[in-house]
Amino acid sequence: MERSLRDTTLEPALLEAYRETHYEVDGPRPIVLRVGERCEPVAELMAAEAASCAAFVTAFNPFSEPLGDEENEALLGSLRGSLTGAGWTLFEGQGRHPSGEWAPESSLLILGMERGEAAELGARWRQNAVVWVGAGAVPELVLLR
Repeated sequence: MERSLRDTTLEPALLEAYRETHYEVDGPRPIVLRVGERCEPVAELMAAEAASCAAFVTAFNPFSEPLGDEENEALLGSLRGSLTGAGWTLFEGQGRHPSGEWAPESSLLILGMERGEAAELGARWRQNAVVWVGAGAVPELVLLR
């Protein structure tokens, strides 16, 4: 399911955009996840919630094909509902590229979701990648295509 950098079918510019994106979490205090950079606020949130890991996932724009606002919100609502119904602890957020060239994508931080579960969830919602945070609190881009 997961892809390595050499096996991905994603365009280099899209991969770079994913790496540059600020993954913002509306937690008890604002959190900004950046791929490859330790994030102390997410480490504190995970510790406070007794979670050893977390995943940042969206249902917006499957396979990076732009959809309208209503369709994207409906997809995210379905994702949120499935996770809430399964008992996951969620925090709202959004992926925002610093250039402002792309509209922010509403997303969810899911506490306690292991890397493999995050990859499966992202694949189910037709995403190219998800962001996963392990015990070291360094967000990783997990490629799915």
